[in-house]
Amino acid sequence: MGQRIIFHIDVNSAYLSWEAVYRLQHGNPVDLREIPSVVGGDPTTRHGIVLTKSIPAKKFKIQTGETLYSALSKYPELVIAKPNYLLYRQCSQALGNILKEYSPLIQQFSIDEYFLDFTQMKNLFGDPVKTAYRIKNRIKEELGFTVNIGISTNKLLAKMASEFEKPDKVHTLFPQEIPTKMWPLPIEELFMVGRATTRKLRSRGIQTIGDLAHCDVRLLLPSLKSFGRLVWNYANGIENSPIKPGGRINIKGMGNSTTMSFDVDDRQKAHLVLLSLVETVSARLRQDHSQSCLIAISFRTNEFLSYSHQRKLSHTTDCTNEIWEIACQLFDELWQGQPLRHMGVRVSDLCQDDFVQLSLFEKDYTKLRKLDQAVDSIRSRFGSQSIIRSSYLHSGLHSMTGGVIEEEDYPMMSSIL
Repeated sequence: MGQRIIFHIDVNSAYLSWEAVYRLQHGNPVDLREIPSVVGGDPTTRHGIVLTKSIPAKKFKIQTGETLYSALSKYPELVIAKPNYLLYRQCSQALGNILKEYSPLIQQFSIDEYFLDFTQMKNLFGDPVKTAYRIKNRIKEELGFTVNIGISTNKLLAKMASEFEKPDKVHTLFPQEIPTKMWPLPIEELFMVGRATTRKLRSRGIQTIGDLAHCDVRLLLPSLKSFGRLVWNYANGIENSPIKPGGRINIKGMGNSTTMSFDVDDRQKAHLVLLSLVETVSARLRQDHSQSCLIAISFRTNEFLSYSHQRKLSHTTDCTNEIWEIACQLFDELWQGQPLRHMGVRVSDLCQDDFVQLSLFEKDYTKLRKLDQAVDSIRSRFGSQSIIRSSYLHSGLHSMTGGVIEEEDYPMMSSIL
């Protein structure tokens, strides 16, 4: 049996491209992709964060994940488009429908990314690279937006290939091309190597992906543990996960909120309320085999004034303690001592956990994740109150509060490198 042939199809600046195409089709003469523009937040209040940006916006150093306020300070004439998740879902489905014509083995990795197994389709369609160009050009002609397609023998290398020069390109990264195409790249460009891991690797003199590939993997284990072996494998192009047709990416976020029967007016109690909300949300993430890289909190005072705050992470997580710690940080940055009657936690920008390593965090949460899984198992068998944290004893608060609210929109997987 020959090597597998895997395509990774990635929409270029997905939200912005889809918004631009929609406006052009409805008579708007301005192409958002050709001017400094972003999608995100509310254009009227100018609150929220940048979800995606145009190439011209990059010239003003506007970053995905920064606040609209910050982006506008860099370029006051910036055009802001409000997210239209129904439109994005339709565009994503249209893309998937085209891809299904080229292979029955299609996995949706996020709203703007698909994997396609072309291994058994070569006899029908011929050369993989020529076929990828046909797919790319057909998407551009029929749907109006552009994609990058990476081609290799596994999902990792195909995804790495699709990240090469953009937009509207086809790239290969076969095993024999790794030394020339991947190893010279800076270490932070390797899939799943984030800021914290980059710092640890650079402190050991590992500057490029090639440096990591050629180092003794045993030297990585004391500080990076099992994750060190994973990124070492990735640096050597080793990854064997299968294409899973019908990947479940069908919600863009999970929210949990509660209205208290009394005013919460001290920080410690507010943190406990957040923890009770996070317990439910993080358990649902793990149940759905999903992870999040955008965390938000909200609260309403006893005078019915509402506030919210959110943060984009450089990695994804489903860890209860990490989500809670970030939620508390967001709360502390926003709260000014007002008595509270309603609090909420939300996670979004979801992606599947089958290809994303779960233990890449600013801190090492490996042991806590194992604890989460054990607690999930106990609660599933004996009920949600079968195991609770001691901090809730005599607190007057429930250890797991609120309900889970889902929105049937797809997430966009922006870069998590």
